Amino acid sequence: MGVDPGLTRCGVGVVEGAPGKRLRLVHVSVVRTVPDDDHALRLLGVERGIEALMDELRPEAVAVERVFSQHNVRTVMGTAQAAGIAMLAAARRGLPVALHTPSEAKAAVTGNGRADKAQVTTMVTRLLALDEAPKPADAADALALAICHVWRGGALRQPAHAFRSRIEEAARAERERLAARRTGGTVQ
Repeated sequence: MGVDPGLTRCGVGVVEGAPGKRLRLVHVSVVRTVPDDDHALRLLGVERGIEALMDELRPEAVAVERVFSQHNVRTVMGTAQAAGIAMLAAARRGLPVALHTPSEAKAAVTGNGRADKAQVTTMVTRLLALDEAPKPADAADALALAICHVWRGGALRQPAHAFRSRIEEAARAERERLAARRTGGTVQ
């Protein structure tokens, strides 16, 4: 599953495949929120959308765009928060998470880390043998991240069980801590 994080539009794309094999589109959509809504409600909307898609589609791994900003800090804050939600939702399910930069995803699908959105969309459409281009660009970008991860992230599949075990252990310890707090006891 690739996630192109955003507070207004959060692209989600799922592909099946393996390095050197034909890719297949499983799902593509955009989780949307209303820009005029309260910030916390928008984050809740992104969380609910991503959680529902993860529950429905059951990805093996999640690739999230690495967030960075050179100029607009306000925009990047919402994007970073949406990225954190995607990572948290994956961790809850014991899924490995990879962060890929936009240039890594562009290079993976086009061969050029500075490709524009139109080039990325065209190549995603070709690589997945789609009849029409995924829209909006957030959807195509999410698919590019998923493709990038399939082609570059194979090593993450090996330790998935170990990652899941660590997440499950952390969740169990947190449940015990909360239970002890409610009963007034302590956890050793």
